[in-house]
This record gives sequence, structure tokens and C-alpha cells, in this order.
Amino acid sequence: MKFRGKIVDIGCIQHFTRVINTLARLTKECTLRITNNKLFFILPEKVGNGGIKIWCELGQDHFFNEFQMAGVSDENNEIYIECYLDNIVRSLKTASSAKSVKIKLTKKHAACLTFEVELPSLSSHSRLVTHDIPIVVVPVRLWADYAEPEMPDYDVSIYLPQLRTVRNIVDRMKTLSNFVIISANHNHKMTLSIQTDLVTITTKFSDLKHPVSNDGDHRPSQSSQTRDSKEFLSARVDIKKFSQFLWCQVNPQKVICNIVDNSAIQFFLVHEDVTLQYFMPVVAM
Repeated sequence: MKFRGKIVDIGCIQHFTRVINTLARLTKECTLRITNNKLFFILPEKVGNGGIKIWCELGQDHFFNEFQMAGVSDENNEIYIECYLDNIVRSLKTASSAKSVKIKLTKKHAACLTFEVELPSLSSHSRLVTHDIPIVVVPVRLWADYAEPEMPDYDVSIYLPQLRTVRNIVDRMKTLSNFVIISANHNHKMTLSIQTDLVTITTKFSDLKHPVSNDGDHRPSQSSQTRDSKEFLSARVDIKKFSQFLWCQVNPQKVICNIVDNSAIQFFLVHEDVTLQYFMPVVAM
């Protein structure tokens, strides 16, 4: 089992760092799956995660100038490791102006994911900063637990407004309530609302676009095709967890919100060679 990758382009190093910082805002630990052509950062649904699920894909050819891997076996040519994202964030703090970042599996006192950050120097010799991050190798028998999460056929799918706009609104709302109700219809409208004993606040968005059914690889439910286009479908979620997602450092080309009425909600973020699926538990209204 071997893995070695090297990122040289400073734009790719910074983009990779932003992706890691975004994931670290959402979860402390995750499973890294390494294949021949992609990296996956996975948080499966567990009670300890509060019902949150994350599935993030990075195309390796977009980031890495060099990429070599050999999986557990010819039959299972992949690698699954568990790690703490905060450790990776700390490893990349010195990489903002790096000449290169090398990532590889090593065995020191224990199995490690090693980051070697090559920094520019005034002398002819480069400075090398090495970080060894402890990892746990996931055995093949458990790989099925890290399959891509399935989203039930949604009742409504809509593109979110600019994340900065939504974030500013939600950050004000979270000082008043622990939950926010996200609603959308098939008539290009969406609302964010909070309800307390003293006040009800609703922010409305209109003229939003709806993705085609194959955007995000999900299908509308049969009931959604017979609903009144002006009927709103809703999901009530933890406002702090929603706010954490909105503070992502990746500036996405688009973010899709899929809602199963009072049952499930998924956010599908797409940016260049990065896709992020974020599933949040829905709280009964």
C-alpha cells in the first residue's frame, strides 16, 4: 500500500488548502479515500456526528503534478485512512507561498500521512517543513460503510443565492433562534425563516433557477411533479450547522439545495474539480 502526490502550482496549493479548511469547519475527523484518479473526504452518518454526512470529491489531475498510488491489493486498489482534519490544516498553514507540497503515506512510530512543504529561501537551498499526521488504516471489510450516501428522490431542487448573501442573513438569525426553516417551491422562490415565542422572521428570495434533473444525479419525486408549483416544501435544520456550511472558503460555481419535505435536505456544492455533498439532519416542525 503506497501513496505519494506532489502539488507544485501555487494556485492549486491554495485551492487545496481552502478545500481542507472548508471541510475542517464542518467536521473534526473524516475518512480519506484514495483512488487512481480521485481523493474523497468522507464523513459517514453516525450518531456521534449528529446525523451529518459529507462526501467530497477532488479530481487528482486538477491538483497534483505527480500522483502515484498502490492500493491494498490488485483487487482492492484503493486506500482508506482515518485522520483529523485540524492536523492537515496545521500542516498547510505554512504552504501559502510554498514552492511545492508533497503528501505521502509513511511509517514512522506508526502509520502517518506526511506533508513535506518546500518553502522558498534566499539561499540556494530550499527550506523543508515536515508534518507527520497519525492515521488509522481502514480494513477492507469496513469499506462498505463509506459508500456514497444516497439522497431520496427530492420534492424540490433549487440553486441557492450567493452564499455570502445567505450567510449574512443566517448569521443574524442565529442570534435569535437555534433552528432555521429552509423552504422552496417550483416557482423559483425560496425562503429562510425562524420562529420563536416572540417573533417570526422570514427572508424571501425570488427568480432563482432550478437545476435540470441530472444536475447532482438526483431525480424529482413523483409527488413533486403533481404539486402546485407555488407550494413550498420545507426542512427545519440546526442553524449553527447550516451557518458553518455557508462559511466555506471555496467560492463555488453553484450550490444546489435538494429538499424532501420535512424529511431530508442535501446541499450539493460544485466548483471546478471539487464537488461537496453536505447532508443535514432535519428537525421535526
